Amino acid sequence: MAAWLDKPRNEGTPLAGLKVLELARVLAGPWAGQILADLGADVIKVESPEGDNTRIWGPPWIEHEGERTAAYYHACNRGKRGVVADFRDPEQLGQISDLAASADVVLENFKPGALAKFKLDYASLGKANPALVYCSITGFGQDGPRRDEPGYDFVIQAMSGFMSLTGEPDGEPMKHGTSVSDLACGLWSANAVQAALLMRHRTGKGQWIDMSLLDCSVGLLANQAMTYFATGQNPPRMGNAHAQVSAYGVFPTRDGPVVLAPANDALFRKLLRVLGREDLVEDDRFKTNESRIAHRATIDALIAGETIKLPRDELLAKCAGAGVPAGPINNLDEVFSDPQVQARGMKIMPDGVPGLRSPFSFSDAELTLDKPSPRKGADQGR
Repeated sequence: MAAWLDKPRNEGTPLAGLKVLELARVLAGPWAGQILADLGADVIKVESPEGDNTRIWGPPWIEHEGERTAAYYHACNRGKRGVVADFRDPEQLGQISDLAASADVVLENFKPGALAKFKLDYASLGKANPALVYCSITGFGQDGPRRDEPGYDFVIQAMSGFMSLTGEPDGEPMKHGTSVSDLACGLWSANAVQAALLMRHRTGKGQWIDMSLLDCSVGLLANQAMTYFATGQNPPRMGNAHAQVSAYGVFPTRDGPVVLAPANDALFRKLLRVLGREDLVEDDRFKTNESRIAHRATIDALIAGETIKLPRDELLAKCAGAGVPAGPINNLDEVFSDPQVQARGMKIMPDGVPGLRSPFSFSDAELTLDKPSPRKGADQGR
């Protein structure tokens, strides 16, 4: 079975020749694996006989090569090879152990300690393969009082502070429209794996990476965390307003809202000129960002009173011509018909299955984007 890893390199990709064993399911772990696969790694996804949970998270469904699988599964498993193994079967477990012994990377998202009874934990696999980079993804990490609790994106968004910051000021806390905690953890995990591989190049040694959904989500608090550290106060929900910049938000036009983001003094003055309000350029209330924040409600009302007079596309064209950051609020059909998104090739169709490419563009490297997600056990014995 380990011979499956002897696959011709695609030397034009950044991670050509990298061998990854993915013992992960649902989203954060598979997302990290898909990123590595897009970058050229040979990723073998190991599923239980029941299969990855997301295979049945439909509708909608995608029919491919005689298999009906939820579209969700295809969002995070492109470009991998697929095998099935029952860890309770000694022979099948041994085959997975053999694969791990030849791998550069293992990705797993079992509960802490769960793989030790199968000797698929880092302590066991690292003895046979000291160069192994082993990445564990859990809800709360390998230590701390919550280490044994399951981690789910919605719960993590709530616990991390995301939801306290998201929504209208007088409305309920809201989660993000995507599973941002899972996705962020997958992104950071792929980054951590590559950092550990660079370190291995210097030291010759692998290591264990401990990734937590909660850590990654708290790590995204960024300027909002700094606001709390600086003031000791919880930042409020502000809807579409920006805590540190004004004017910056959603404004009406004759035929639909737009986002305006004049994020500095010069851009704000340009916006006033676009709106025909040059008379306000020297108004002390509007000269600096700090003064604009102090008069946020006045400014927002003034801008809205002008933008509502214009058709959306006319306002956006004027902003583009003046160099004022602005954009439409697109539905997904508008996103994927946008000429810029099309020019960048963000939608791909490996073997007729739609997908999103990882957003890397290299001057001297390619991505591997020609394989869809694997059918369950499609590469068994190959």
